[in-house]
Amino acid sequence: MLVALVLTLLQVQWGSSQPCSNGFYLDRRSGQCIDIDECRVMRDACRGDMRCVNQNGGYMCIPRETLSRPNSPPYSGLPYPDSAAPFSNPFAPPPAPAQPPNYPTSGRAPSCLLGYTLGEDGQCVDIDECETSTHQCNPTQVCINTAGGYTCSCTEGYWLVNGQCVDIDECRYGYCQQLCANVPGSYSCSCNPGFILNPDSRTCQDIDECDREHPCGHNCFNTYGSFLCSCDPGFELAADGTTCNDLNECGFSEFLCQHSCKNTPGSFYCECPPGYLIYEDNRSCEDINECDTGNNTCTTAQVCFNFQGGYKCLDPIKCEEPYIELGENQCMCSADNPACRDKPFTILYKHMDITAGRSVPADIFQMQATSRYPGAFYIFQIKSGNDGREFYMRQTSNVSATLVLARPIKGPKELVLDLEMVTVNNVINFRGSSIIRLTIFVSEYSY
Repeated sequence: MLVALVLTLLQVQWGSSQPCSNGFYLDRRSGQCIDIDECRVMRDACRGDMRCVNQNGGYMCIPRETLSRPNSPPYSGLPYPDSAAPFSNPFAPPPAPAQPPNYPTSGRAPSCLLGYTLGEDGQCVDIDECETSTHQCNPTQVCINTAGGYTCSCTEGYWLVNGQCVDIDECRYGYCQQLCANVPGSYSCSCNPGFILNPDSRTCQDIDECDREHPCGHNCFNTYGSFLCSCDPGFELAADGTTCNDLNECGFSEFLCQHSCKNTPGSFYCECPPGYLIYEDNRSCEDINECDTGNNTCTTAQVCFNFQGGYKCLDPIKCEEPYIELGENQCMCSADNPACRDKPFTILYKHMDITAGRSVPADIFQMQATSRYPGAFYIFQIKSGNDGREFYMRQTSNVSATLVLARPIKGPKELVLDLEMVTVNNVINFRGSSIIRLTIFVSEYSY
């Protein structure tokens, strides 16, 4: 009922010439326009979790938590007036002495309502209290002139609390997308590393470091707020995450190349020793057959013998006395010649090659009798050249034996073995021998 009564009273006063602007009422005792406290007059001025705060000429609704902030002055809520008591404004200034009514009389200048003054043309014009500094706004407030009065308001970035302008902490309400710094009356937004502030000065945009800065030594991949670097094959990423260092593939394993490994920026290649060429796999070494390619120094009278990693020019066989040449690479000592009595009947010249470090034991040469006689048996032995005990003979049958490599041999080396086959026939009381003079070329490498 009180609300209805006050509103009715206001409507009656405002309806009759409206001496005060909206949000004010005319105090008859003082003749001044007094602010209406809507928060007391209107019970449901603000809804929900909002609190009503009165302002000159109006009111505003703000969150209740704002009024309880540590740096905010406490809000002293005033009780609603008793419905039985007449309406009065607690913020009204003390009553001024009543002025006698100023009725217009003929021959006198007309009087103007409060907030207006008589202009040169005899008409009532609004008084700009803000311009004339006749307002009562606090230094933290901004004066806004209205028709017949004025309003005290806060500048942007502040809100009015208990008559004081309090800074709004925009950072608390998420004004910035990433980083926010509150300043009196405003705020400043910034971005995390890897982002740039958009023209709206609030949101952040990812920086494409790969497009702008080229921070990587080789390849760059942009990510949200950062970037990643990678290196080309044959390189590895350094500890700084951007530099690419050459990867020394040769240091990974000694078996990467069969002979030697040469590192290059981002790669490697294999080398082979003289007498070899690189195989199709680009790692293994293959012997060059100088005898087949013609890349040798042998004369037409010599025979070219190829072995792993090299070759040998063999001179024609010359049979020494009392031997005579029986055929190619073979010499014979005739039984009719008394000088041949204690000498091998034949000497056959053979050549072969083996690689250094060959696994042992290994069968490398086979020897057997070409003629068989009734009642005869054969003895196979190494007659000379086996000073290092690297070889031995293993008899495999009555008429054959195998030369066995018993110890690894380091090359390059050239060995000459006399392999003897002794023929014994007790029936006819015969004992004779034949020699295979085997020349073995041992290569320097195991391939």
